[in-house]
Amino acid sequence: MKKLMLVAALSSTLLSGCIVAVSDGEVEHGWASEYNSSNWEHKQRKNREKIANLEMGASYSSVKDMFATPDFSELVSKDGDNYQVLYYATNSKHSDGKVTKDECTPLVFKNNQLIGFGDNALKQIQ
Repeated sequence: MKKLMLVAALSSTLLSGCIVAVSDGEVEHGWASEYNSSNWEHKQRKNREKIANLEMGASYSSVKDMFATPDFSELVSKDGDNYQVLYYATNSKHSDGKVTKDECTPLVFKNNQLIGFGDNALKQIQ
């Protein structure tokens, strides 16, 4: 009996340092990434910077080369002109990992030339 008590006492001190970590797959990486922000925040900040430096009349291909794949894209023909709208995430409203159009800035092209960006530019072709 004394041996059993001794083994139990020694075992409990040896096992007391064990830690079991359980995760549901969600991890907060913000502290470790560039500028102390998450990847999507960094991407959106870069998109805003690039958009702020765009010049009216820039070609569709030159603008497309500046950015990654757009989050959304639309193409429409109206009155003989072709309009392409590229949407890039710039202002996340929800941290749910999903991008919606209301979290994006639209870049509006008419016949492959940038005619504006933002909601006001988009309203001009609607």
